[in-house]
Amino acid sequence: MSARILVVDDILPNVKLLEAKLMSEYYSVLTAYNGFEAIEVAKAEQPDMILLDVMMPKMDGFEACRRLKADPATAHIPVVMVTALDQPTDRVRGLDVGADDFLTKPANDLALFARVRSLVRVKMMIDELRLRDETCRELGFESGYSDISDDMLTGHVLIVDDRASAAQNLSNTISANLNVKCNVVDNRDDAIAWMRREPSEIVLINSSLESYDGLRLCSEIRSHPNARHSAIVLMVDHNDFKTISASLDLGANDYVMRPVDDNELIARLRSQLRRLCYADRLRDNVHNSLKLAVTDSLTGLYNRRYAMPHLNALIDRATIDDSALAVALLDIDSFKAVNDTYGHAVGDEVLKEFAERVRMNLRGMDMTARIGGEEFLGIMPETDLAGAGIVAERLRATIAGKPFKITHPERETLDITVSIGVAVMSPQHMTPEAMLQAADEALYRSKREGRNRVTLATTSVAA
Repeated sequence: MSARILVVDDILPNVKLLEAKLMSEYYSVLTAYNGFEAIEVAKAEQPDMILLDVMMPKMDGFEACRRLKADPATAHIPVVMVTALDQPTDRVRGLDVGADDFLTKPANDLALFARVRSLVRVKMMIDELRLRDETCRELGFESGYSDISDDMLTGHVLIVDDRASAAQNLSNTISANLNVKCNVVDNRDDAIAWMRREPSEIVLINSSLESYDGLRLCSEIRSHPNARHSAIVLMVDHNDFKTISASLDLGANDYVMRPVDDNELIARLRSQLRRLCYADRLRDNVHNSLKLAVTDSLTGLYNRRYAMPHLNALIDRATIDDSALAVALLDIDSFKAVNDTYGHAVGDEVLKEFAERVRMNLRGMDMTARIGGEEFLGIMPETDLAGAGIVAERLRATIAGKPFKITHPERETLDITVSIGVAVMSPQHMTPEAMLQAADEALYRSKREGRNRVTLATTSVAA
């Protein structure tokens, strides 16, 4: 897995040593020699990861990391602090300013490269979400990025540990310091069963379970569909770099060494919750933007962008199943006069009410879309021409049978009618465009013959 890594250290031999190690693993390496330069290079080059020294003049690594994580342009870039500092308080401080890990010099190569691989995978996933988010913003939708405060970091933590007393202490500590719910299980089967019932944001696993291989459980949970976006954190023995490396390669997001320092554990879990929250917001934004892109904002119906591919898919399915498929084009009669006489606000009221009446009078399997200003499309699977004509006539009667309520100083209701053209899939009409052309010609005949009518592609039904 290729990646560009920024190495930051004020001591040239340290930079050269890390650069040589990383290049031997086929990573591309960028370098910087102080905190200010690191921030500039990170903004300009957008590396996949930053290996950051702490003890530097002018601006230390803690401050550089804080600034990197505070800037939306660089906040998504993983940062690993590589330093001679080795106290729990130093690690907690690094995690609190946004670092993803804290490795003590001389860094163990096994742990270093496993962490690089793990964070690069996470970065690639975040980059894909950010790219989609950027596309949504270019289309005019709101960005998914915003500041994430601690009160937004909620969820559920599942603790898998067969040491009853230690597990309960962990649960108490986590519940007291984070806004999450904790549950404890002591074996593999209960852990998998729990994930099936209630996916957890974080799964905290003791790597030294007596009844089961902790690494195998890590792998099984990571491959479970409900844990696709969960963060897995492994508790490992001090300096057990072999297990650390294996767990990160198997999909664990982080680890904490025993004896577990409570402050470090909370800092690491908070960091995972923040990343999950950020990724979730990006996913939600992309989902909502896509929904808006295929939905008419006024009526809530699908728009033409969605309707045409959907109709094409239904044609393919009907062809395979040898089943019927019908479409109906509906056009509100004299709608321009409504806008010109009563204003566009009243016109919008009519459109919304019209859409609701059509939607309520079609089956759940049917689809309704607004494909033009006052033009609507109904798609009816497994419906022949006669059946579609009956549905269309019911729609026409529904629209004409009850006045539309409006908000206007001169009157409270309007009489609205609709003209409809109906067509079905046939050997001559095997594409969305051909079916809509046939329905449009039928609709035109309805308009020409007096409006408030349903016209089938081969016959006419008078109002």
